[in-house]
Amino acid sequence: MAVGKKKASKVKITLKMAKSSLRLTADGKRRLDLSKRGIDTFPKCILKLADVEELDLSRNRLRKIPESIERFVNLRWLDLHSNQIEQLPDAIGKLQNLRHLNLCDNRLARVPPEIGDLRDLRSLNLGMNLMESVPSAVAGLTELQELGLFDNKLTQLPAGVTDLPNLSKVNTKRNPVTRRDGTDPARLAERLYLLNENGMCATCLKKCQEEREKLYPRGSADRPIRRPYFSGLSTPNSVAWETQVVWRMKTPGQSKQR
Repeated sequence: MAVGKKKASKVKITLKMAKSSLRLTADGKRRLDLSKRGIDTFPKCILKLADVEELDLSRNRLRKIPESIERFVNLRWLDLHSNQIEQLPDAIGKLQNLRHLNLCDNRLARVPPEIGDLRDLRSLNLGMNLMESVPSAVAGLTELQELGLFDNKLTQLPAGVTDLPNLSKVNTKRNPVTRRDGTDPARLAERLYLLNENGMCATCLKKCQEEREKLYPRGSADRPIRRPYFSGLSTPNSVAWETQVVWRMKTPGQSKQR
């Protein structure tokens, strides 16, 4: 055998392994965590655990999510970030109870318009993909509060997206995007999803402070009020989110003791 790179062996998830990865959240929901397992194919065996409310398949090597994802009808939280997903099935729209969907850091050039059927969705992270457009159906997600579109190839947002009634955080950074009225969404300070200062290097922090002074000079009536920072709050695809998962998880045994 020639000396060189060894071919990566495929990781097979068995039903026994999946069952051992079940946890109970602080509010009594069942969560299946198969993150960081090196999985490159959606494990069919987990369809036997399709009654879980939370599913974490992040940080793997998945390229495709099958239509059978529709069997997870109880899902309220689905994390698929940091994979190699190139295609999302139309069946994603059948997850009517879904509230949080993280698709950040994949290879998606598009998402199906059926994503607009997720009427209960609160947060949607599509950042760090290859998308040139967003389905107009996203403008119908009236419960949406957080939307991540950063690091894509978007040139325009669908009409009505930034006017969603409950939307409070939008990140369109590093896109050649402008609004239909010609303004840059990055200048909509109250709608912009920002990284906290504690997560920035000194150089970037100084640059941001300088830009802020240009936009809102000291003493300006339009200068936004600085809000307090509360450590540990989650942000899309961040370490804080991962930290939050740690403290909110309890094993079934621990739950019974309390």
